[in-house]
Amino acid sequence: MKRSYIWLICLLVCIAFIALLYLQGSYAKAMVRMRQEQFSENVLRSLDQASRELEKAETFRYLQKVLAQHKTGKAETVHPDSFRLTDYMLPLDTFSHSAGNISLGSLGMNKYNRMAETISNLQKQAREALIYEQGVLDEVIFTVMYTASKQRFQDRLNPAVLDGCLRNALQANGITLPFHFIVYTSDGREVYRCEDYTEADNITNTYQQTLFRSDPMGQMGTVVIHFPDQASYIRGVASYVAPAMGFTVILLITSLITIYLVVRQKRISEMKNDFVHNMTHEFKTPISTISLAAQMLADKSVHKSEETYERLGGVIDGETRRLRYQVEKVLQMSLFDNNNIALKLQELDANEITENVVDTFSLKVSQIGGTLDMRLEAYNPFINADEMHFTNIIFNLLDNAFKYRKEDRPLAILVHTFNQGETHFCISIADNGIGIQKDNLKRIFDKFYRVHTGDQHNVKGFGLGLAYVQKMVELHHGTIKASSEPDKGTKFTITLPLSL
Repeated sequence: MKRSYIWLICLLVCIAFIALLYLQGSYAKAMVRMRQEQFSENVLRSLDQASRELEKAETFRYLQKVLAQHKTGKAETVHPDSFRLTDYMLPLDTFSHSAGNISLGSLGMNKYNRMAETISNLQKQAREALIYEQGVLDEVIFTVMYTASKQRFQDRLNPAVLDGCLRNALQANGITLPFHFIVYTSDGREVYRCEDYTEADNITNTYQQTLFRSDPMGQMGTVVIHFPDQASYIRGVASYVAPAMGFTVILLITSLITIYLVVRQKRISEMKNDFVHNMTHEFKTPISTISLAAQMLADKSVHKSEETYERLGGVIDGETRRLRYQVEKVLQMSLFDNNNIALKLQELDANEITENVVDTFSLKVSQIGGTLDMRLEAYNPFINADEMHFTNIIFNLLDNAFKYRKEDRPLAILVHTFNQGETHFCISIADNGIGIQKDNLKRIFDKFYRVHTGDQHNVKGFGLGLAYVQKMVELHHGTIKASSEPDKGTKFTITLPLSL
């Protein structure tokens, strides 16, 4: 599968999950908004009902007071001209008309007279009862209006009654959250504050309601109510959506990880196939050479001189050492994977070892017309290292520069040692080879990875050299960095701690 297809699949998966998350978030937001509106509507309805219940409670209290005064005969007549009793009396002709419709028949005048007297008594009793009830009602109304106009708002307010009215009204509308409230007069003076009400409550959502709305402005008041748990209650409706969004995010992450693992496994598979292909070529050449030399030694028909034996023996020995070196490379990386490598650390003169490796490798470079320069400027070259592996590190980097050279210009390699402060030894190996693309530069230390060389097919190897170098530098508690420009060359810099 092409990389562009993989990126397209990742993009489509991300878009699908992001769209799903957006829809879930929008649904949760709509649910929160709807609950907020419903909650506010229920609270305002409850406050209106509580205000009415408070006025009813005051009226009932005055009614009980007036009735008690009438029963004890201590009722006071306040401004009797303020109401008319005759407006509420039944007309006498109603009863007279009823009496006139009674048929005399066989009844005598005495019986008629008794019936008329009874009707007259009933009229009198009804008139007296009506007058009494109407008087009590008018007196209650007048008392409430007169007393309210003379009393201060704070004297009329009973916080316990208001609290009960609020609580009953809220519960009737399905609101059982705890609440705090505070009461003000019409001019903004505080009358009552519940014990749990704090100043912090004033900066959150509050609801208010006018009390005694039909009274003069001076006798009105305002109750402000706040619900401490309102925010969590409103957001609670989204608690059903939150798990779904969480699972969606988990699925998104899982999908991306799965795609990443598939791509990574595909890359590893390609690198392993490349490794097997390269290993076949690396082993095939020395095996063929050894086999040919052995056949020549075994062929009795061919006359062989001492010089021939010596040359064939040298070929066999050289190719055998080449095979052994390649096998050791593979075995070493296997040991690194299992963390079974053991270093024989000792204090070494890094300048001296570097000079020895450069002297050995310079012959190989000179044979192709290249140059290998060396600048040993480290004034303190002593490090704790394994001599064999430190030598291999330098050799691998030099060999890497040799293999990835440009054919159309002479190879030039510079080995430079220097100190970084008083704590570290550094060695850099720079070349003027084909260079490395930026995308490939971050992968050059991966096992089995080999930089593509275009039309250049003579580059041999398993893709283990730089992986081995990085692993060994890390085991020596050092770091390695690579910088490169295509067609200009590559530079590797190793930093190791000095021996103390």
